[in-house]
Amino acid sequence: MNTQPRLSVLDLVPVRSGQTSAQALAASLDLVALADRLGLERYWFAEHHNMAAVAASSPPVMIAAAAARTSRIRVGSGGVMLPNHAPLVVAEQFAALEAMAPGRIDLGIGRAPGSDPVVTSLLRATGPTADVDRFPQHVTDILSLMGPDGARLRLVTGDVYDVHATPAAEGTPTVWLLGSSDYSARLAAELGLPYVFANHFSGQGMEQILRLYRDGYQPSEAHPEPRTFVTANAVVAPTADEAHDRALPQLRQMARLRSGQPLGPLETVEEALRATAAEPADGLVAQTIEAMRARWLIGDGEQVAAQVRDLADRYGVEEVMLVPVAGSRADEPLTATPGRTQTLELLVDALTHR
Repeated sequence: MNTQPRLSVLDLVPVRSGQTSAQALAASLDLVALADRLGLERYWFAEHHNMAAVAASSPPVMIAAAAARTSRIRVGSGGVMLPNHAPLVVAEQFAALEAMAPGRIDLGIGRAPGSDPVVTSLLRATGPTADVDRFPQHVTDILSLMGPDGARLRLVTGDVYDVHATPAAEGTPTVWLLGSSDYSARLAAELGLPYVFANHFSGQGMEQILRLYRDGYQPSEAHPEPRTFVTANAVVAPTADEAHDRALPQLRQMARLRSGQPLGPLETVEEALRATAAEPADGLVAQTIEAMRARWLIGDGEQVAAQVRDLADRYGVEEVMLVPVAGSRADEPLTATPGRTQTLELLVDALTHR
């Protein structure tokens, strides 16, 4: 690949110990403003529920706030977990966002619930949701509802009824399907939609699934060619040692998640270092951390810039979406996220001045 890969961000709005949700949200909105100034391609917000370390539960709300803080970067969802929502509501929300920030809205859609079974049951009991078995139909419904022509429903009487997500749409958000298995890849290829594999969460089988998507792609009017990019967890710091220290809180959180241990807010760097020193070096958490560390992009600017270029070349993409997972130190402001800020700044600088 002759050109530098474009950079984007996926934000889970991390919450660390001693930090409120309001402070975490403020830090993320500052980060999206920085990404806009740095010239990044897009900035997506995830949807997760009932997690002490994640404040990203409502992508449309965060997207609206981010659009108001930025002028050029694309903002979107990574993703809206469709089983939790009525398709018409999703279409209305994102059509309204497109009207607020024309040409800058991405609607990333996922099929997973983004929560545990109890919260999933609560979501279904307290509001309109979508039947996961009708996921393909609901994706096509959303595409129709958001478009300028809207959707046409045939009633049992035989009459036709027109439905529009907004009364006078001029544009349509770009819809992406997201997944960590081949299901969404096959559906995206069939519908002629862009697709992203969740490599930051599970890198198993990515090469084969991207090949399946590209080989099976059916061109659409909006997307004549397959479109995809690579996601990756990343931590960049002035030194590799500092980067590895700042990666530790999120590494430990993911290790606890995967081993079924209780979860809380993210540890500070100091808390993570102390806890790691007190645990057996050959224990399950330590082994899980080392396996994940090998797949994350961790180091100084030049090291991670090289890793980003290699990742883009290996998978044949022109864009890499970073999940900036750098932890915070105890003495850093609760309304800021210096580790994530320097991850973006140092990496952009290294890629620009190769």
